[in-house]
Amino acid sequence: MDAIPRLISVDDHVIEPGNVWQDRLPARYRDRGPRLVRVFGRIEPAGAGYRVVEDADAPGARWADEWRYDDLRYVIPAGMAQVHALRDTHYHEPVTHDDMAPGCYDQAARLADMDLNHTEASLCFPTFPRFCGQTFLEREDKELALLCVQAYNDWMIDEWCGGAGRGRLIPLTLIPLWDPELAAAEVRRCAAKGSRAILFSECPPFLGLPSIHSGAWDPVWRACEETESVVNMHIGSSSTWPNTGKDSPALVPKSLSFQNAQTAFTDWLASGLLERFTTLRIALSEGQVGWIPFLAGRLDNEWELADLFEDNIRERLPRPPSSYIPGRVFGCVFDDLAGLRARDQIGMSQIMIETDYPHGDTSFPNSLQMVEKLAAGAGLSDREVYQLVRGNAIACYGLGRFGITA
Repeated sequence: MDAIPRLISVDDHVIEPGNVWQDRLPARYRDRGPRLVRVFGRIEPAGAGYRVVEDADAPGARWADEWRYDDLRYVIPAGMAQVHALRDTHYHEPVTHDDMAPGCYDQAARLADMDLNHTEASLCFPTFPRFCGQTFLEREDKELALLCVQAYNDWMIDEWCGGAGRGRLIPLTLIPLWDPELAAAEVRRCAAKGSRAILFSECPPFLGLPSIHSGAWDPVWRACEETESVVNMHIGSSSTWPNTGKDSPALVPKSLSFQNAQTAFTDWLASGLLERFTTLRIALSEGQVGWIPFLAGRLDNEWELADLFEDNIRERLPRPPSSYIPGRVFGCVFDDLAGLRARDQIGMSQIMIETDYPHGDTSFPNSLQMVEKLAAGAGLSDREVYQLVRGNAIACYGLGRFGITA
């Protein structure tokens, strides 16, 4: 291989510009729907994020952009935008859009940063809605919440991924998690507009929702199968993080975050859903892959003995759990050398690359160098490098529809 092909990153993020909902919600909802307000004060923890207490005299008071949506207040921390000028800013520092690199929220600037980073195409997860739309799930007014989900999806498909971004920014859309029938309808609506990838939770019961074992989500899986839409589960999409105690340092949950992907992996392979929905594909985002051989083996070993502790398992799961991985269950890496060294046990066709732009652990602007390091360290062949950086993503997401075929 003369050169490593341009990357297709399956896990990046977008920080929504302030007009996303204000431009699309009915007029009667604009004073309650998500809107961006610049405030000055001190920052404090609030629910899943941070908020600013407007106090000009507080020590350390500063300007910040705060999302407001009914009673919700959410400040964007620097950790969501740690590229360019904010590269070395502490994660929890509140920031404004003016502080951020324009590539965080502006399409033209994002495409320029992708060019700088040897990246051809990218799937972007949301910021204010959170990783699978928990922000809208948690709000009481579900009529407004549904309109917000639809407004975000229209912006994602038509604006962020439209125009000059078509075929480079690949749409990834929300569903109304509180109603599987509405969710299925939104899958089909978005697929008709060009989005074939949806966001879902790695563990719905942690959000107060039915599990994937309940059958409640079958309308969504049918819609995904019919439209060839991939189900994407980002770590943290259950609004939980692995930890060992309230006093554990941040290094602990950061290092254990892959456990969230393990939860989804185990649930899906044990559920029988991939037996019932024979073409459905799932992607585990930001979870790395080095743990897959052990956990797949563990599932298979327990499946062999399952008649001793679970009735009718052979009806639900007639084949070993690991047999459903090829072509169906995808993981992604950004610095997982151990995982790539175990590729023969995982299946090289199931591993994709991510850059995680613009989060604090992004490999930007050195993603090419990271791939070169991983390829050399794992001894990847030219064919395996191609699979990692783009071939597997093309197959998983059906990117041929965007003209990306090789």
